[in-house]
Amino acid sequence: MKQVRMPSGESVPALGQGTWGMGEQAALRRQEIASLRAGLDAGLRLIDTAEMYGEGRTESLVGEAIAGRRDEVFLVSKVYPHNASRQGMRTACTNSLRRLKTDRIDLYLLHWSGSVPLEETLEAFARLRQDGQIRSWGVSNLDLPSMQELWSLAGGHEVQTNQLLYNLMRRGIEWDLLPWLRERGIPVMAYSPLEQGRLLQQRGLLQFAQRRGITAAQAALAWLLAKDDVIAIPKTATRARLDENLAALAQPLDPAALAELDRLFAPPRGPVPLEML
Repeated sequence: MKQVRMPSGESVPALGQGTWGMGEQAALRRQEIASLRAGLDAGLRLIDTAEMYGEGRTESLVGEAIAGRRDEVFLVSKVYPHNASRQGMRTACTNSLRRLKTDRIDLYLLHWSGSVPLEETLEAFARLRQDGQIRSWGVSNLDLPSMQELWSLAGGHEVQTNQLLYNLMRRGIEWDLLPWLRERGIPVMAYSPLEQGRLLQQRGLLQFAQRRGITAAQAALAWLLAKDDVIAIPKTATRARLDENLAALAQPLDPAALAELDRLFAPPRGPVPLEML
């Protein structure tokens, strides 16, 4: 399993498991839990969730899926911006821990920027870490000015990742945000790496993949996995799709293939406002 090194020195799998949308349909619960457990069996030990997902239902599903296997998991969750105050974050984190049925979150992220000053949010993260409720913290959906502000604050250098919308169709961060993060050794956690399935309808990508005997999903994931500082977290609710995603690890793209994808999905030619889903 390819690993990505966090600023703390800890290494995590370059391919993890996203859960956005899971736990919201009772009829799919057993299947979704089985998929997450199969992912753990295969070494996809990073599981990403959030208090926002299903208003807590997704965290509850994850808690059930990892029951008895907590020490195998690098568990990521996210706090609502309006809960990112000193007292609000403590309450939110306590509720997430209860739903996840665990005593700690390995990486706790600010879901996006809100009205709570970043300085106060960093103080809240520090207190949770001191109390052992979280092991580390990071952010999500923060643009370059927000990251620069964060970096300037006391404790800001402890940020472990910026979780961002990043895939072949969403390359805007490559202009300025991604280089800034790379200079500081902060990896990107790429959510919606398949653009919620829309990438799989792109004729150019389908033809690219067919010529190489792989699927469009494997091509899109392999493009991200070719980068040493990117963690991809596709949501996978079936065993068949899980196996397909895992196969991307065994299908590395050579420089010629990467150059072809640059022609099909051009990198930005100027600043692009941060995109979110």
